[in-house]
Amino acid sequence: MLRKESLSFELRPSVEKALQAAEQTRIATEAAMEKSPRETSSDLIIGRSPAMQDVFKLIGRVARADAPVLITGESGVGKEVVANAVHKFSRRASAEYVAINCAAIPGNLLESELFGHEKGAFTGAVSQRVGRFEQCDGGTLFLDEIGDMPLEIQSKLLRVLQSGEFSRVGGNQTLTSNVRILAATNKHLEAEVEGGRFREDLFYRLNVVRIHIPPLRQRREDIRLLAEHFLSRQGEGSGIGRRMQFSPEAIDQLEHHDWPGNVRELENTIQRACVLATGNVLLPRDLPLGRVPRIGDRDGGLSGGSKSGQGSNGSVSLESAAQAFLQASKSDPTLGPALVAEREIIRAVLASTDDETAAAKQLGMTKAMLKKRRDQFQL
Repeated sequence: MLRKESLSFELRPSVEKALQAAEQTRIATEAAMEKSPRETSSDLIIGRSPAMQDVFKLIGRVARADAPVLITGESGVGKEVVANAVHKFSRRASAEYVAINCAAIPGNLLESELFGHEKGAFTGAVSQRVGRFEQCDGGTLFLDEIGDMPLEIQSKLLRVLQSGEFSRVGGNQTLTSNVRILAATNKHLEAEVEGGRFREDLFYRLNVVRIHIPPLRQRREDIRLLAEHFLSRQGEGSGIGRRMQFSPEAIDQLEHHDWPGNVRELENTIQRACVLATGNVLLPRDLPLGRVPRIGDRDGGLSGGSKSGQGSNGSVSLESAAQAFLQASKSDPTLGPALVAEREIIRAVLASTDDETAAAKQLGMTKAMLKKRRDQFQL
């Protein structure tokens, strides 16, 4: 049996090496964050819900293979972030990664974007163009909103998936490319196939592995994590110049909202709140959720639409204005209760309409006066 002194002596070098390695890793991580904090932060996939844990595990398994991956989910859930993660953890991580939104490019241009074209292939083709398949040879091509891809281009994409071969628009030369395809859609592709709007054979080629991202309303335990992450990002790089935090009531309001726009809506809400808030603590009134804010919450805040606080034409009622006056006089004494109440009423009316002329008329002031108030209140 080894004596205690001998055991301690033999373990000490190993422990010291482990501590040194941990310190070097910490320094390298901090340096990377300082070098590109926005990029590192935006690449994170955040979630502690069981559904997101399953997504994380699936990403880890499929990343090592070269099979096509179909990523499904509602708009705003983070399909592109998942696609980016699959690429970064794959063997192709050091190769090219290109993302294309198939819904944003007209069909006649999408073919050239994907496969390239020869000089003179069509009007305006003044030179040869290299397509994304050539550019991504050995890498990954992410086709977002693939459910909106025209049928005639679907057939050409199918050929590439089957044989790796394609031709430029207007060209006769057969080219080859070793590209991994990641595709995403918010549509129900099975229904699109039944309706004749999506090729069945292409669907089965793409649907080798499917990663489904659940909507935010089905994983409410992730809302706080995401909100605090976005709030941290705003403090780091938005130029606000102050560190923000949530009040408990604001967190409660965020966790009880249905988030039809999912993670993208949550991020935009936090960004807007940080820009418009007058204090360092975000209150429910700083988080207008939905199309029309409500005046007269228990904390005098702006949240979702209210039957008692808002008329049928989107106008703000006298009752809700009175509630805002009473609550605002307690929440922000720096401007004086009358000015704070006026600010809240103007903010609510502006949120209820995109027409500044109509907002000014509803408030009983000229457009010039409204602009002056917006500048004064930083709305």
